[in-house]
Amino acid sequence: MPNFTWASKKTLDDVATLYGSNITLNKSASSYFEDAYIVLVGLNAETMQIAIKPMKKEDAINSYIPEDQWHNITVKSSYSRICNKAFMKEVADLMNLSFENNNSYKFKAAWSQKEDALIIDLKNEEE
Repeated sequence: MPNFTWASKKTLDDVATLYGSNITLNKSASSYFEDAYIVLVGLNAETMQIAIKPMKKEDAINSYIPEDQWHNITVKSSYSRICNKAFMKEVADLMNLSFENNNSYKFKAAWSQKEDALIIDLKNEEE
């Protein structure tokens, strides 16, 4: 009998898709946000990275972070989404991306224990 490697339904890679109005995370990347009340979203122009940090309700309320920096995240069974058109324009300007005609861009992401955040690597576009 041949040696089969059985395929998994689970995507192994964390992938973020950037749209003109939101960031959509695949199922694998969404797993870090299942218990998040809100998220913080940051851009590092030097390293070309986006960070998405989950915050539980008690941590968000007791933190020094102003509420205008809190972002809602919608977590569904197969994806999650963070909407912020102004932030996406900032990313588009930095990366020279065009979101016209519903263009989207996929980038690899990875969880950072150090930052306690999902890091989207804007230098590593998904094929």
